[in-house]
Amino acid sequence: MNILIIYDSKTGNTKKMADEVAKGAKEIDKINVSVKRASETTNEDLLEADGIIVGSPTYYGQMSAPIKAIFDKSVSIHGKLSGKVGAAFTSSGGIASGAETTIISILEAMLVHGMIIQGRAHAEHYGAAAVGAPNERASERCRELGKTTAELVTKLTH
Repeated sequence: MNILIIYDSKTGNTKKMADEVAKGAKEIDKINVSVKRASETTNEDLLEADGIIVGSPTYYGQMSAPIKAIFDKSVSIHGKLSGKVGAAFTSSGGIASGAETTIISILEAMLVHGMIIQGRAHAEHYGAAAVGAPNERASERCRELGKTTAELVTKLTH
């Protein structure tokens, strides 16, 4: 089972989060994890993944242009991501600066593809978020996001 973690990062903060998400996903047996920059990600990568976790910096409450470009290119494989597991994370510049709307913008694109999204019943319902560089709490949430996404992939694959 394959988990693909895609990220865009100019300052390195979202990259650090991607690495933490990967650590969490690797805790689950039989999960292969790949971490790729948005600019290096192809539609083939999306098709080969059982779970796709996308991380973007928050730009005006939305995903970054390189992340949006992945979804724009994926129109040629529309319908072929249906049933795959999706999740999202973001790094923003401050509190109440659009982190939730950024995550939701990514999840909306995944839902249009027919992907399966698992919310979180406790705080931080939509995905993992950090203000600037991830502190220990944000890093823990990233690891949890990776692990729970990998667990869902495992459940649905059996």
